[in-house]
Amino acid sequence: MSSNRGVVYVGPGKVEVQGIAFPELVSPAGKSIEHGVILKVLSTNICGSDQHMVRGRTTAPAGLVLGHEITGEVLEAGRDVETLKKGDIVSVPFNVACGRCRLCKEQQTGVCLNVNPSRAGGAYGYVDMGGWIGGQAEYVMVPYADFNLLKFPDRDQALAKIRDLTCLSDILPTGYHGAVTAGVGPGSTVYVAGAGPVGLAAAASARLLGAAVVIVGDVNPARLVHARKVGFETVDLSKDAPLGDQIAQILGVPEVDSAVDAVGFEARGHGHEGARHEAPATVLNSLMEVTRAAGKIGIPGLYVTDDPGGVDKAAQHGSLSIRLGLGWAKSHSFFTGQTPVMKYNRALMQAILWDRIKIAEVVGVEVITLDEAPKGYAEFDAGVPKKFVIDPHGQLPKAA
Repeated sequence: MSSNRGVVYVGPGKVEVQGIAFPELVSPAGKSIEHGVILKVLSTNICGSDQHMVRGRTTAPAGLVLGHEITGEVLEAGRDVETLKKGDIVSVPFNVACGRCRLCKEQQTGVCLNVNPSRAGGAYGYVDMGGWIGGQAEYVMVPYADFNLLKFPDRDQALAKIRDLTCLSDILPTGYHGAVTAGVGPGSTVYVAGAGPVGLAAAASARLLGAAVVIVGDVNPARLVHARKVGFETVDLSKDAPLGDQIAQILGVPEVDSAVDAVGFEARGHGHEGARHEAPATVLNSLMEVTRAAGKIGIPGLYVTDDPGGVDKAAQHGSLSIRLGLGWAKSHSFFTGQTPVMKYNRALMQAILWDRIKIAEVVGVEVITLDEAPKGYAEFDAGVPKKFVIDPHGQLPKAA
């Protein structure tokens, strides 16, 4: 039997690269399947959502193989797979979706009804998402392959742009979903909370959608420097100046047309003192304050139902002190939930291939080896302005 290695969650604050089982065409329930493929992983990315688990902020069990952002080469296809063959290079949406249920047929693949016995929606290498093995590994199995996988049209072109295309599995569609659901269009003024990879992907997506001004806010000065470097306006939320005042210094008015929450439940307070402490409702409340009446707020940032490290008992069960009355009074629209990647990834692939967006540059892609994954997790957790992309087989430098 062939060997395999993967990044494994050991306990709060610790991951290890360990030997893991070579993938088989078998579901998490142990049922043999023929609609899947086994991929040789070309690139697999460390995500902020992974960090929530690694920090111990979810109920993830020790031994979980991490990784839901996967790009790979088909190594083996089940006999029911009709549109893919060995050697094809594909992007794997982080959503596991059957393609057969009502919601999949309505393009709501983030809440597929057939891939997770616990609740709607499945994902690779993630707690409570159906038990699908993660892809921060040398090899991984992907089910319902004909439906799920996005095949790149040209192998050489795909390898040449792999640093950008690797972002199609999650962060670029997620950022784009945040911008679209926030109502961004030509001439929009946009505020994005969070200068991490998803926030920058949302900012880049807003620019792609024709926004006039895109402002990114964060408490991390290094991330703000990078955001300015790649062409966005910024506000420093560690300053005591109110967010609306900082936006007014840029736009002349203290409000925006559209806002995106790319932070989620581990948000920190605003201001010099507040930035030192976690305040999970801060971002959502601040977005309601600065979004114009009848504006829209996209929320791709992750919020969980169970948070063992929450600041109080309410937060530990996902109950936050949201000023819903303010949002109601301003007739705001809110859009939450996992991104249905397949709704956007083909069009975004075209945008990458035709140089309409250089997402690797925007999010600060840095390629590392599989053995360097624990170091990548530590640096990402420390807030460096980078998107770490794991290259399990040492093929990406040659592709560059």
